[in-house]
Amino acid sequence: MLVSGIRTIIFYIALLVAVRLTGKRQIGEMEASEFVVTMLTANLATIPMEDLEMPIYAGLIPLAIVISLEVLLSIVCLHSVKLRRILYGKPVILIENGKILRKNLAATRVSLDELTELLRGKDVLSVDTVQYAILETNGELSVFEYPEFRPADAQTAGLSPQPQHLPYTLIADGYLYRENLKLMGRDERWLQKELSKHHATQKTTLLLTLDHSGKVLFIPKS
Repeated sequence: MLVSGIRTIIFYIALLVAVRLTGKRQIGEMEASEFVVTMLTANLATIPMEDLEMPIYAGLIPLAIVISLEVLLSIVCLHSVKLRRILYGKPVILIENGKILRKNLAATRVSLDELTELLRGKDVLSVDTVQYAILETNGELSVFEYPEFRPADAQTAGLSPQPQHLPYTLIADGYLYRENLKLMGRDERWLQKELSKHHATQKTTLLLTLDHSGKVLFIPKS
C-alpha cells in the first residue's frame, strides 16, 4: 500500500511537470495534438501506478518522450506554416457578410442548431446581426457583429476613460508577497502604516493590493 502511494505521488508530480512544460493551453482550449498528448500522458501514468511490478522508469521514460515530442513539434510549428496547417488545420468562415456558408458548415460538420448554440454562447440571439463568424482551430467560434449591433465603446461614445493600472497583490490570506512589495517601490514600514489605517495586521488581512496610481484595496478577514 505504501509503495502504491509513493508511486502515485511520483507520477502525480511528473504529470504536473508535463503539463507545465506543454503550456497553459493544455488545461483550457486544446488543439487536436494537445488533446492526444493529454490522453496519452494520463494513460501512460495510469498503467505503472496500478501495476506495482512494473519499474517506475518504464512509465516515466514514455511520458518524457511524449512530452518532448509535443514541445519539439510546437517549436517546429512556430517556423513552418505548412506543418502547422497540416496538424492544426486553419480557421473556417461560417458566416461571411451576413451570409451563412452552408458548404463550410458541412465541411466542418457543424449543424445550424450547433451554429445558433455557439452564437448564443457569444451573447448573440439573432444570426442576421452577425457579419462574420469564424470557427477557429481550437473549436472556438469568433463572432463579429455588424457595427450598428455592437455595444458602444468609449471612443464611439466620445468619452475619455481614465487609464487603467494593474493592481499587484501585497497580502493574500495573511501571506506577504515581498517581491510585489519591492516591485511597487514600498517597504514593510509603509505596509505597517497602511495596515494600521485599517486597524489590521498581516494575519488579519484577507487581501491587500496596490496599483501604480497609488490606489490601495484592503479587505479584512471576516
